[in-house]
Amino acid sequence: VGEEVLISGVIYTARDAAHKRLVDLIKKKKPLPFPLKDEIIYYTGPTPAKPPRPIGSCGPTTSFRMDSFTPLLLSKGLRGMIGKGSRSPEIIAFADLGLEAVYKLWVEDFPAIIGIDSRGEDLYNV
Repeated sequence: VGEEVLISGVIYTARDAAHKRLVDLIKKKKPLPFPLKDEIIYYTGPTPAKPPRPIGSCGPTTSFRMDSFTPLLLSKGLRGMIGKGSRSPEIIAFADLGLEAVYKLWVEDFPAIIGIDSRGEDLYNV
């Protein structure tokens, strides 16, 4: 917890509406538009890019809103999530979604801080 990391490779963006669709597809045993196994989802909704930039503003959104979707996505092999703020104490590709659509991003040395680790240590509750 509190360790700074640099992420390079592919990460996917997804917010509330995209998470709901992913979970619905999984429950209906339908194919997903991108793989979950060993991938990272960044909780963001990028604004449209202004040329020549590849992407517009792309800051994180609140993590706890995705908590109800997290257990199922993790059970399908999702490796990590990047978002803003604390998670709830208990975790209970879609173009038409606009800013909430899923985007595939290639990143290099993307700075992130581990806020909650796999042992449940929580930077927000120190």
